[in-house]
Amino acid sequence: MSTIAEISLPAGEFALSETLEAVPDAEFEIERMVAHETGRVMPFVWATSETTDRAALDDALDADPSVENVTQLATYDDEWFYRMEWITDIEVVLHMLLEQDATVLNADGRNDAWHFRILFPDRDSLSASYDYCTEQDLSLTVERIHELDGEHRDRYGLTETQHETMIAAVEAGYFDIPQQATLDDLAGDLDITHQALSERLHRGHKTLIENALIVGRMGR
Repeated sequence: MSTIAEISLPAGEFALSETLEAVPDAEFEIERMVAHETGRVMPFVWATSETTDRAALDDALDADPSVENVTQLATYDDEWFYRMEWITDIEVVLHMLLEQDATVLNADGRNDAWHFRILFPDRDSLSASYDYCTEQDLSLTVERIHELDGEHRDRYGLTETQHETMIAAVEAGYFDIPQQATLDDLAGDLDITHQALSERLHRGHKTLIENALIVGRMGR
């Protein structure tokens, strides 16, 4: 039976630890992650920082030994979209993706920890991953477990920011017919730009669809 686990690792035990140390208020959100047999992980990453500009973040990434081949793909106001390769401190993800056939549904990192939401083929593959972390002296914490049994399906997977934004949009009447609040109204309430709000809602919708529909079908 497919299992979704929400797990966390201390930031110091995973990729980008030096970047997060150099830019303490930086936050990373993984859009997609692909593992290679060569021992590398290629994530597509959204990055934000309230006090640090992109040039300083780029300098921190360039100096981080866990990452190579960083390419900026897009910029949206205070958010930056990167493609990069993680080359060290990623053994646990490689184990889950390559040896346990798991899928990373969501991942976000801050200066204290990385949080992952991972779909495992069954509970045994989750247990094997936990045992692997114990053997490697990694401080893996399993925060929540959901069994996809056809009766209960986890339908969320949103980051905290996405969740708050979607709730705010509903409460403001953005999704009502007739619409009670425009995108500009909502952006003003949240004190972010029109473009940033549009991108946040788009990614939130994508996550809800992936987890409510696509993951639900995988659990049947």
